[in-house]
Order: sequence, then C-alpha cells, then structure tokens
Amino acid sequence: MNKLSMKVFLAILVCAGIFFVLNLYNNGSVSALDKNVYKDIKTFNEVFDMVKKNYVEEVDSTTLIQGAINGMIRSLDPHSSYMTPELYKEMEVETQGQFGGIGIEITILKDVLTVVSPIEGTPAFAAGVKPGDQIIRIDGKSTKDITTIEAVKKLRGPKDTKVTITIMREGITSPQDIVLTRAIIQVKSVRYKIFEDGIAYVRIASFHERTSDDVRKTLRDLNDKVRPMKGLVLDLRNDPGGLLLQAIEVADMFLSSGVIVSTRGRTKNMETKSVARNDMNEITCPIVVLVNEGTASAAEIVAGALQDNGRALVVGTQTFGKASVQTIIALEDGSALKLTTGRYYTPNGRSIQAEGITPDIVVKYAIPSEETVSEWERERYTREKDLKGHIKPEKKDKTKDDKIKNKEIVDSADLALDNQLKTAVDILKGWDIIKNNIRG
Repeated sequence: MNKLSMKVFLAILVCAGIFFVLNLYNNGSVSALDKNVYKDIKTFNEVFDMVKKNYVEEVDSTTLIQGAINGMIRSLDPHSSYMTPELYKEMEVETQGQFGGIGIEITILKDVLTVVSPIEGTPAFAAGVKPGDQIIRIDGKSTKDITTIEAVKKLRGPKDTKVTITIMREGITSPQDIVLTRAIIQVKSVRYKIFEDGIAYVRIASFHERTSDDVRKTLRDLNDKVRPMKGLVLDLRNDPGGLLLQAIEVADMFLSSGVIVSTRGRTKNMETKSVARNDMNEITCPIVVLVNEGTASAAEIVAGALQDNGRALVVGTQTFGKASVQTIIALEDGSALKLTTGRYYTPNGRSIQAEGITPDIVVKYAIPSEETVSEWERERYTREKDLKGHIKPEKKDKTKDDKIKNKEIVDSADLALDNQLKTAVDILKGWDIIKNNIRG
C-alpha cells in the first residue's frame, strides 16, 4: 500500500471512529453503521483523494482530516467543538482561572466574532473594548469563519506580548485598531462587600476550579464580620458560567434540601439529578440574586436552583438562556471533543434553553444620566437564542407562560448608578418589615 493510500485509509478510519463515538454516546451501545454512512465515508474518501491530487498546493493529510472533523462538529451547535491537543491544553488552563491573554469573553454571533464582555481589570477592559464589539481581524488577519477556540488561541499568549484586534462598533464609520499588551489574566472569581444594616454582597464572576472554595471562604469571612447577617445579595450579572460541578457546589451552600439541577440527554447515562445536602451551616438570611442578559450556563443553574426552591428572590433582567450540557471526551492523540450531550433542568423541571430565567422582579439597568450612550448600546446584549445553530427551546406549558406574565416589573429609569444593586439592597433592608406586615 503506497503512502497516499495509507493516509486515505487512515482518514476513513478516523471518520468511522467519530461515527463510532457518536453512536456510543447517543445509543449507549455500538450499533451497526447503516449503508448510508458507508456511502458518505466513500464520498469523503473520493473528495480527500481529489484534494490531495489536484489542489493548487500540497496539503498535509492531518490538516485535511482535522478540517473535516471541525466541519462536522461545527454543524451541530455553537457550543460543540473539536480541540487539537494544543487547544485542549488551553481549555484546561482556562478552567484553572489564570492564563495569559487580553481578558474578554467571546462568541460567534451571526457568523461574526463578537465580544460578550470584557473582564474587569484586564487589558481589554482598560482599552475600552465593549460588549457587542465585532472583531473582524486579529493581527491583520480576517476572522471570517474562525471558531471561538481558534480565536482564543490567537488572542492568548505570553505576558507583555502585543496583539492587535480590529473592531467594528455601532457609531464608528470605519474599522478601529486596538493594540493590546497581553497580561496574566487572573480571574478573581469571587469578591465581596458589606453594606449598612447587616447586608452582605457577594459577586461571582465565573465558575472555575476554585470557585466553590472561594465562595466558602468568603461566606466564612462574612459570618465573622457581619453579625447578624440580615441579608445577602448574590451578584451573578455578566457571569458567563463555567464548570457544572462548581455551580452545584455553590448552590448547595445556600440550600439544606431540594433538587439543585437535573440533566437529561438521549441516553440513560446522561440522566442525573443533584440534590442539596444539609450540612447544618447554610446561610439562613434572606437572599436576593442579581441577574442580567450576561448571566449564563452555570450561573443560571445557581439562580434557577435558588428561585425554584423558594430560597432567593431573583432580581434583574432575563438571563442568557444556555441550558445545554457539554461533555469533554478526551481522544487517544491528546485531542478532545467538546460535545453537547444533554440539557439541564431547574428543580421545577424548567428547560430555559434559548429562553433564560425570568426574574421575580424585573429591573432594567438604568445607565447613569451623565453618560451618553446610544439606544443600541442599551439593547445589544447577546443571548443564546441569537447564536447560529442554537438548540431550540422545548415546547412550554401554557400555565407556566401565564405565571411569567404576572411577574412584577419595577420602573428604574430615574435611579442613578447601579440601580439593580440598590433595588436588591432596599428589598433586603425592608424584608423584616414586609414579613411582619404579612404576618399581621
């Protein structure tokens, strides 16, 4: 067998192996590949052979095969992806909460690389990168057809090295270059403040490997400093999520019983249910959870768990609506598949996919009057439902829709600075008064 034939044979084995993996995860057992699959593999073989023989320049076989895999996975949904060994290592670094880069959350919106949010205290934040900015070039090269993982690889790098992003933004007439110096991005997952009247504030920026430990330590510190703690504001605004297990552990800190989250997929092994444990040391004071359009994934799990269990009042605006579960499947060569394998459900059985969580009290963020911001700036948040190829929401029970219509809406147009936080604090300050009046 000559070298080309061997490579084609290996390519066919790769494709067959991918179908094998998908069948294994979708059916729980290995089923026989039908004739159509064999036809498709034969077509792939023919195309591979034509490209190798006739393309204007010689192309490496590995490049072609990885491109084919990428194309297949990208056709599924925005959150499934194929990671080369190098990209897989990058992802593992990210979950540890520290990496070299510029500090932005990105996604693909309408086929364009788009900023979801800059991370506070990072080079991107300091340079004025804003949510909704479209990154059309990185170091002069077009981002057309780029994946988020490929973009992350280009944007990250050693500390003190430079990268230039070219952005388009509403209100500017031509592309704008922003030169950024990379830094070590240490995502401070948790921080806290103490307000008057025994009101504590905890902000969770994302859910990575240390988040639950950080929250646990924060709550211990607050218990030592605020006696008694009359209320807690849990701020999950612009929290893009992260690790599912970390979200479960954090929610468990505020619950002594009840379901936290359940997951369901096409196979039995994807059906899970996480239940709160009574550790006898849960926070018992009233809680208000702040959410907005940037609250996604793991952050929505926490908000939904506390809302459905009646443990917290959720205040803010409709959340992002990402209720799909991604499983990382490591492959033998060090690469990996990040594959959407199920949906998660809140304790009441709600799937919020492409819909999000509706707050108990809807409070729109009021931009301070001294800032001149366009109407587009106010409305340009990206949600799961805006992503190309997103998983569609399940059909909902009309009775649940009726309940949502009855949610209270607070007019916050005249409030200055962070009116959402002010509303949360005011609710907690008046909690005892409201409770006593209801009892009376």
